[in-house]
Order: sequence, then structure tokens, then C-alpha cells
Amino acid sequence: MDSGCTHTGIDEQLVKDKKIPTKPIDFSFKVFNADSTKNGEMTKVVPLEIEIDGHTEQICFWAMTG
Repeated sequence: MDSGCTHTGIDEQLVKDKKIPTKPIDFSFKVFNADSTKNGEMTKVVPLEIEIDGHTEQICFWAMTG
């Protein structure tokens, strides 16, 4: 699926609920919807190892507050 996003995001509440470790970033940036309304803000990263059909990759998700 190509959503047109330039970053891979993950909901911060899910990260908190599942106690997934995060890494702080030196900056944050706002996230907007296609209609220009504010969706949230990226404040930290969540490095996760993802495996699909035997292929494993490290992906850095951006945790979004909203």
C-alpha cells in the first residue's frame, strides 16, 4: 500500500500501552491531513524489527501525538 506518506508513523498511545521503547529526537514536526487540518506531531522515533514472509527489516517509526 502506498499512502503517499513520507514517513512511517505509529500512534503514541499504542507505544505507551504496549510499553514499546522509544528514542528521543532533537526536533519535532507537525503532521497535516490532505485537507490541511493538523493531525498531530512527531516527537520521537520507535525502531522496530519487522518480518514479512521470512524477510526481516529494521524500520524506524515516528511516534505521533495527537
